[in-house]
Amino acid sequence: MALFGKGSKRGANRDVLETPQYGWIWKPLIGLFVIYLLVCVGLGIYWSSEPDEFNIDQATRTELARVHGLAAPVAKVEGEEPAPAFETLPTGTATVATLMKLNDTLLHKPGGYLKNDVAPPGLMLDNMPNWEYGVLVQVRDMTRELRKEFSRSQSQSSDDKALGKAESLLFIDANAWMLPEAEHEYADANRELGDYLKRLSDDTQNNGQFYARADNLVAWLSDVENRLGSLSQRLSASVGKSQLNLSLAGDKSATSAKSTQAEEEIKTPWLEIDDVFYQARGTSWALIHLLKAVRHDFQGVLEDKNALTSIDQIIRELEATQTDIGSPIILNGSGFGFFANHSLVMANYVARANSAISDLRSLLEKG
Repeated sequence: MALFGKGSKRGANRDVLETPQYGWIWKPLIGLFVIYLLVCVGLGIYWSSEPDEFNIDQATRTELARVHGLAAPVAKVEGEEPAPAFETLPTGTATVATLMKLNDTLLHKPGGYLKNDVAPPGLMLDNMPNWEYGVLVQVRDMTRELRKEFSRSQSQSSDDKALGKAESLLFIDANAWMLPEAEHEYADANRELGDYLKRLSDDTQNNGQFYARADNLVAWLSDVENRLGSLSQRLSASVGKSQLNLSLAGDKSATSAKSTQAEEEIKTPWLEIDDVFYQARGTSWALIHLLKAVRHDFQGVLEDKNALTSIDQIIRELEATQTDIGSPIILNGSGFGFFANHSLVMANYVARANSAISDLRSLLEKG
């Protein structure tokens, strides 16, 4: 009997050894997951910080030095302006160099380009990707105008090949993440813009030109006016409003392809309110820099039309859109309600800038 008893105990011990307990594994896995979440949240907050404004003159000199293989200008004394690589900036270089800097900012700001991310933490963010898209639209528009207007003396002139390549590269889908990646295409576009900038600033080459004329500037301002007008409407529609159809107003003989209602309700979907807000914020940030660059390159034209004050006022209105947001979320109060409505505040500044651009465009056409 004793033999049988001992055998039973040995069998029981063997059963215990053959059935290991795995409960302890979950604790470190949960700990790692919590750490991963904290890292994602921290990176998400850091990557969501908007870039600061940059100095147009310094950015132009830095880009010129880079494309010509020169040492970048460096300040000898802290707080002192860097020594210029070029004594005078050739016409058009400020606009092209600023355009390159805007594109470079999209690629090399904290987190890099986020709009096409397919993994956390970039996948979980939506404010910064919409900010990026606002900047990207302005980069695309200015590149197109460089090819169509600024680099051509007349309508039958040939396009600049580098600008044509840059435009096609920038118009890849902003969400493309492989074969090809959007970032790679945008980086290649910057190299093409750099080629144009190098020829533009080289007096020994005649195949790179920039024509600072009033009609060229009007063409770009017309595009900007359309973009800001659309954004202003979408921002204002955050609270919903009834709007009369003015599509055919002012022309008795005008017709449309499809019948439209005389009055329609316009309202931005609730989940898109912060998207539109940050797209407008990115658009305004890019336009501040582009307008400052245009002010430099078209100074003679603007002085002749007595329009320097007008463009300065546009820049001031857009700078107001970059005020720090004192709330962790974009509030959407009901117009005159108790809570603020950030979209309506943004719409106010965008609409004022849009109106000022319309006045400037008229002044350049008739002044």
